[in-house]
Amino acid sequence: MILHTDIETLPREDLEALQLRRLRATVERCYHTVGFYRDAMDDLGVKPQHIKSLADVRLLPFTKKEHLRENYPFGLFAVPTEQVVRVHASSGTTGKPTVVGYTRRDIRTWAQLVARCLAASGMQPGDRLHNAYGYGLFTGGLGLHYGGEELGVMVTPMSGGQTQKQLMLLQDFAPTAISCTPSYALNLAEAADEMGLKIRKLPLKVGIHGAEPWTEEMRYELESRLGIDCVDIYGLSEVMGPGVGNECIEAKNGLHIWEDHFLVECVDVNTGKPLPYGEEGEIVFTSLTKEAFPNIRYRTRDISVLNPAPCKCGRTHVRMQRITGRSDDMLIIRGVNVFPSQVESVLMQTETLSPFYQIEIFREGSLDNMVVNVEASPPLMEQPQESRDKVAAKVMRDIKDFIGVSCRVSIKDLGVIPRSEGKAVRVIDHRKK
Repeated sequence: MILHTDIETLPREDLEALQLRRLRATVERCYHTVGFYRDAMDDLGVKPQHIKSLADVRLLPFTKKEHLRENYPFGLFAVPTEQVVRVHASSGTTGKPTVVGYTRRDIRTWAQLVARCLAASGMQPGDRLHNAYGYGLFTGGLGLHYGGEELGVMVTPMSGGQTQKQLMLLQDFAPTAISCTPSYALNLAEAADEMGLKIRKLPLKVGIHGAEPWTEEMRYELESRLGIDCVDIYGLSEVMGPGVGNECIEAKNGLHIWEDHFLVECVDVNTGKPLPYGEEGEIVFTSLTKEAFPNIRYRTRDISVLNPAPCKCGRTHVRMQRITGRSDDMLIIRGVNVFPSQVESVLMQTETLSPFYQIEIFREGSLDNMVVNVEASPPLMEQPQESRDKVAAKVMRDIKDFIGVSCRVSIKDLGVIPRSEGKAVRVIDHRKK
């Protein structure tokens, strides 16, 4: 039996009434406690009392990642730092990190929402979770950890890396679920094969994967190799961390966004104009219950589609379809928009290739060139070079037909592509150097 709370099946009318009450309270509090929001709303001529319906969220200013960096470290906090019990931060690889804070109540809410995600994934009290998300300033490790404890499961706080030890503990501790990035789950499956470990015979039943875009083809690969169900979990530190939404194991067809805590929109990437259900655009979140770090209309840069259709699991919360990619991950190659996940989809439909790949972008003269490095499968490794050349030529044609961009495909030996112990590095853009 899958556990869920009554609020997950709330009728749409009641859910929207709850959202509106919480939205108005959030806007009122942000206006009076966060100088950035007060100034931004004043510039637009908007006051809290103007928010009379959910549609009025469109009157409010957007929040972007650069606003977090400009107000580093605590300028967007809505409570005194004495009330903040924890902070998390992004890696800051492209500048100052983005810092987020949590009150004691925020931590409890976060744990409850991740517990809701784990239950949607098929977990129940008494199960065991092997948590291989990184601990520290990254929200993944502690987010899943506290959610597991909230649900009443036994959590192994393994964190990332130490692949051989991970596999030992998967055998010895007999977890029923594993949480990690999909690319690291693939790494574990490959390492298990090399050790002769029959990972499909372990008690694992479900993998809970997120923190990077992944395709249906990747889901099939993981489920085939591990012998489990794999579901998508969604979140980002600026909004809360993991636990903003999750696929249900019954359908595995889109992430249920927990709308009692987050108001979600889809907008045009270029204009910011709201889009109707069913149209692809950038996902935008407004938090409805956060105390320390509320955010209004945060532009995630994640590209997806919102689907309000009823789900067979009974949950009424809107579903967000699998992330196509991030607007800042999008590559423009000779005028064509390319997402790494599109390339992945083509590669993983080619049976003679392994699922490990990396894209390199070069500028030669005035032209951009894309090289897709991918590993051969063991059977292809045994074939002559002519066979590799034929597979590479076919993949180049498929990418051209599917994405509309020409590229070169280089088929490498097994083990050449770097393995991930967290988020996979899918693109090396030499143009930035």
